[in-house]
Amino acid sequence: PVKPTPTTKTVDHLNRHWHLSTSDHEIALTEIEFAIFRIFGAFNRWMDDLAACCQKDGEQLCNGMDFALLNVVRMHDRPKSISEMGRLLNRDDLPNLQYSIRKLTKSGLIVKLGSQGNKKGATYTTTDLGVSATDQYHRYRQELLLPLTQAISAGDERMGQVANVLTLLSGIYDQAACVAATHRDI
Repeated sequence: PVKPTPTTKTVDHLNRHWHLSTSDHEIALTEIEFAIFRIFGAFNRWMDDLAACCQKDGEQLCNGMDFALLNVVRMHDRPKSISEMGRLLNRDDLPNLQYSIRKLTKSGLIVKLGSQGNKKGATYTTTDLGVSATDQYHRYRQELLLPLTQAISAGDERMGQVANVLTLLSGIYDQAACVAATHRDI
């Protein structure tokens, strides 16, 4: 493809060439990345607002990411370790996970199981309050989000394809991050 120059008139009124987008492939990848930025922001707002709906007495101790963690703890109604939670959410920020766990514990939504002295043996499970909060979260999600996503033509198939592409991209970005880590100046 011909890169537009200041003297070249272009039919593309929305010039998508810039320092991150010098080829058609880079343009496509950059558009995906900006879509991820936008969906990440929108998803975080959705999660935060939904979490706020599920907390009693106007006391908002937990944000949307804390509730995502709460839902993972409840998954299959069996206790989870911190490392398992991190794996399920593709997170390696252990201090932030521990902080969220402390908030969920303080809120009475989860409880620690296992040996107090052995952090590696500790697991967490939802309390009755946590089960109630995740049930309420589920009801709000069904009422508010599902009708909007069901409006997508061939929605289930298309959303499955999008999920597969995003999962593939997460692996690609993880691999690229590993390679980039070898090039860091320490």
